Amino acid sequence: MIYLDNAATTKVSEEVFEAMKPYFCEQYANPSAIYSFAGKSMKAVDEARRNIADLIGAQPNEIYFTAGGSESDNWAIKAAAEAYQTKGKHIITSTIEHHAVLHTCQHLEKQGYEVTYVNVDEDGVIKLDELEAAIRPDTILITIMTANNEIGTIQPIKEIGALAKKKGILFHTDAVQAYGHIPLNVDEQSIDMLSASGHKFHGPKGIGILYIRKGVRVGSFVHGGAQERSRRAGTHNTPGIVGMGAAALLMADRLQERSAKETELRDYLIRRVLAEVPYSRLNGHRTDRLPNNANFCFRFIEGESLLILLDQQGICASSGSACTSGSLDPSHVLLAIGLPHEIAHGSLRLTLSEEITKEDIDVTVDAIKTIVERLRSMSPLYEDFCKKGEV
Repeated sequence: MIYLDNAATTKVSEEVFEAMKPYFCEQYANPSAIYSFAGKSMKAVDEARRNIADLIGAQPNEIYFTAGGSESDNWAIKAAAEAYQTKGKHIITSTIEHHAVLHTCQHLEKQGYEVTYVNVDEDGVIKLDELEAAIRPDTILITIMTANNEIGTIQPIKEIGALAKKKGILFHTDAVQAYGHIPLNVDEQSIDMLSASGHKFHGPKGIGILYIRKGVRVGSFVHGGAQERSRRAGTHNTPGIVGMGAAALLMADRLQERSAKETELRDYLIRRVLAEVPYSRLNGHRTDRLPNNANFCFRFIEGESLLILLDQQGICASSGSACTSGSLDPSHVLLAIGLPHEIAHGSLRLTLSEEITKEDIDVTVDAIKTIVERLRSMSPLYEDFCKKGEV
């Protein structure tokens, strides 16, 4: 099997798994208890919190554990909306956010909030002039993702953060795809809140964090207990927290080396596909993109058929976000960068890990070439295209 869907989820690394194991059956105490047996669990939670904070230049007491990125996004946006509604009810986001952000904003619109959805250019980069023009006296929050989960484009987060800080507006970023993959620093980038999820960088599923800058006035999202400094009730998921902390430490140690390797393979993949598969295009910025992301569209085919045939050859890929895999509609991200429906339907997202080899890439590209040719041979649209002499 060649696994090329690491944007959907990653394999838990052996080191992370070994770090988690004692907290299932041996050191199983509730960290909130007062006896010494529980103290060992709380010590492990605190160590993980430090490791996670260090990777983004935050303080440990600014890290709050959640069940994952979607919860963190919901908490940041809903709590900010509630806390700052006396100042205003206007929120700014982009048209290419993850649905955890878009659907939360749509929910708030039903509650009387106003949301401006800023457009992106053909590479998926936020239009900064449009963002600045959208700011109003009643704007209370800007929420823009660090890097897109489908096309991999990295946003100018530092510039957005500086603008928000200058205007006195809270800035939240969904960094689920970026945390552990590219350098982040909450102070240098003027980030007030940041979401991340453990399973996107070789940690376990079901654990995430919300970074909340000290002094930011947002309330609890889950009520019912004093955990997480009374901001997020519920018994700590100690194994998950330990696993996410161990994964963060591993990512920090190998960030540059891993990024360089993945970027080299990513660029090799992109070159081969664009050179060898006719009527293909790369989606997202050519260079300002996540080191492991390559997203393509192939004209005259359906992406779902391509995925099924790749799967039959042992290659795991996707057409976009795993959260919309049951939808028949084309990706909202691809439509936002200006692609027509018929081209957006032919999308393929390949996301690498450091375990992927050049040989894996060669096998994958060869398979894509054969499958695309086969699917086009059955396409009436491609047949008409050929008859018109456009080939």
